[in-house]
Amino acid sequence: MLTRGFAIAVLTALVTLSVPHASFAKDGPRGDGGIECGLYDCEVEVNVPGQAGGQGNGSGAGGSGNAGDQADGGKSTDLTNCTYKLVDPPPPAGSLDWEGHEPGDGAVYEETCRWGDSGDTIVRIVWLAEPPGEDAVDPAVLAQQAVDQMTLLGPDIASPRSAGRYTVGVPVWMWVNQSATTYGPNTASASAGGVTVTAVAKVSKIAWRMGDGSTVTCTGPGTPYSGSAGMAESPTCGHVYSTTSASAPGGKYAVAATSTWTIDWQGGGAAGQLTEIRQSDVQVAVGEVQVVR
Repeated sequence: MLTRGFAIAVLTALVTLSVPHASFAKDGPRGDGGIECGLYDCEVEVNVPGQAGGQGNGSGAGGSGNAGDQADGGKSTDLTNCTYKLVDPPPPAGSLDWEGHEPGDGAVYEETCRWGDSGDTIVRIVWLAEPPGEDAVDPAVLAQQAVDQMTLLGPDIASPRSAGRYTVGVPVWMWVNQSATTYGPNTASASAGGVTVTAVAKVSKIAWRMGDGSTVTCTGPGTPYSGSAGMAESPTCGHVYSTTSASAPGGKYAVAATSTWTIDWQGGGAAGQLTEIRQSDVQVAVGEVQVVR
């Protein structure tokens, strides 16, 4: 009987839930076997009846069965700036995540690395004989992890409103509601290897594309309109339409508000700045005053 084993490593940038799983092939002329999965890897064994010899150690031909080697096609050197987080609680004895070792012999970690120069992040489970050194922690990687926890959103547009009606030649006041996720400040931290990085995000500007070909850039949230302002223009963020939206799709201008989030971070003896872009949209109807004679 020939027994062939394969090790399949699964790498993913965003892993939120991993459930160990085992499945087995039905008995029959095609042979039997099964799939045994750990947190991030699976071992497939196929028994082919009527054939002798073969490998039974979980390694397929031409492959070492190492999760990192299989997952990146032999390009493990493309993984850089890695951070490590101890898996707690640790996998049970016999789990593939121990890579053949017993609990207490080294430890299992969640490894987060940059993929070369692409800016992508690879997350996987690895066994290490010794704890990773603190010099393996890149504060910039932790800063991005902190930003990923923030759930930064596009502007919460208060004006103009899709239900409102606006008039040619009459100033439109634009402003947004402010919250931690739509305007800031928003603060989050990430830690690994004894290093903690804290990031603070805040919207630095909002670019309004008004749908008529005009763009207005505002460096603040805008000023809410007050009836006492009459026909005055907004002192901080506004626009005056010169044509109606009658010829626009649906009879409304498609207005897009794009916020630029500026994130300052520091920790691990380093500091820096990141930028995130988010957008919100609203449909605005603009008419004109009809003079009756």
